[in-house]
Amino acid sequence: MSSLGILDLSNNGLSGNIPEQLVEGCLSLGVLMLSNNYLKGQLFWKNFNLKYLTDLILRGNQLSGILLNSLSNGSRLEALDVSLNNLFGKIPRWIGYMSSLQYLDFSENNLFGSLPSSFCSSRTMTEVYSSKNKLEGSLIGALDGCLSLNRLDVSHNYFRGNIPESIGSLVELSFLLLGYNNLEGKIPSQLCKLEKLSLIDLSHNHLFGHILSCLQPTSKWQSERETSLNPSGNSLCYENKKPLIGFVVPAVEDPSMNKSVEFTTRSISYSFKGIILKYISGINLSCNNLTREILVELGNLSNIQVLNLSHNSLTGLISPTFSNLKEIESLDLFYNNLNGEIPRQLLDLNFLFAFSVAHNNLSGKTPKMVAQFSTFNKSSYEENSLLCGPPLTKNCIGAIPSSPLPRSPTHKKEENDVIDMEAFIVIFSVAYIMVLLTIDVWNLQICRRLTN
Repeated sequence: MSSLGILDLSNNGLSGNIPEQLVEGCLSLGVLMLSNNYLKGQLFWKNFNLKYLTDLILRGNQLSGILLNSLSNGSRLEALDVSLNNLFGKIPRWIGYMSSLQYLDFSENNLFGSLPSSFCSSRTMTEVYSSKNKLEGSLIGALDGCLSLNRLDVSHNYFRGNIPESIGSLVELSFLLLGYNNLEGKIPSQLCKLEKLSLIDLSHNHLFGHILSCLQPTSKWQSERETSLNPSGNSLCYENKKPLIGFVVPAVEDPSMNKSVEFTTRSISYSFKGIILKYISGINLSCNNLTREILVELGNLSNIQVLNLSHNSLTGLISPTFSNLKEIESLDLFYNNLNGEIPRQLLDLNFLFAFSVAHNNLSGKTPKMVAQFSTFNKSSYEENSLLCGPPLTKNCIGAIPSSPLPRSPTHKKEENDVIDMEAFIVIFSVAYIMVLLTIDVWNLQICRRLTN
């Protein structure tokens, strides 16, 4: 087996420890894939030395222990995936010095501590996934040098402090997933420098301030999508016309193409996988302390599919410019302090799959139950005391006071005529009574004189 170049034993139900003899004699091994089995024990051994190894894919097992520095002997290692295991300990410093490493996935283990300052010393990494661990500390300084980074997912950890302003130097970044941490402060304006950014998740943190008007996530593959997937350019729907939400492309061997990315909308996490990741565009800023009005500039995000601003303290009106979100499939604005009416222009959003403005201070009538809006039930509008109309049980008749109609000059003249007639009757009646009383008094005096 000394000339073996690729060994793939994934999805075979293998159990027990990885035998040391498995790789000892495979001196030419370039790709080793043992994912989705039941392998356990230490990741590898101190004398591990596969100097030609480029891809090591071990995700979805029960491997434990720490990351031994013997892996650093693989100077040609380009992809390391040990996600979905039971590894613990800190991320070692030598990871950042692997001169060929491009793809790194530590997701769903028990790693703790902070990202080492040398994390991107080699400046070769393009994708880093370390979600669902116990990592902590500040991100400031940890991402310096990650100039080639295209996707970063460190969500579901315990990172704290501000989002580093230096993130604006990561000009290749397309995915920024920092949700479910303890980050605080304002959203840095440097994010606006990232022209390739298509997916932003800063949800479930302690961010405050206002939403940046310059955030313009877009897919750099927009033109390709319009020509090859959907000539109409209206929605991310394939031949079966199913929406983007929940759609998963079959896995391929490339670890990057086989990686699932979670994005939350309406408190539900959806996994996007495979080539579809090239086409998705979304913003999730939910569950923070963001304030002020929703800027009308957000209506310029014509290519976005997911927008989640729920669970904040946003105020003001829902802008009619939201009708320009022609490809939006999920729009969540619930649990804020929004007021005014729901713009009727939203009926133009023909591909809306999920929608909620519940728990606000909205008033007026709900949008007509036509097209996509016929699929939304009362949970999309509930807890808006001044909102009425179907699917809510509150009827709009009598619920909304109508403005008085302006009166015409003819009406005013008729009204004046009525008033004059009423005055005449009153004056005439009083005068008539006074005359009668005068006559009675005069008659009484005459009677008295005749009697005398």
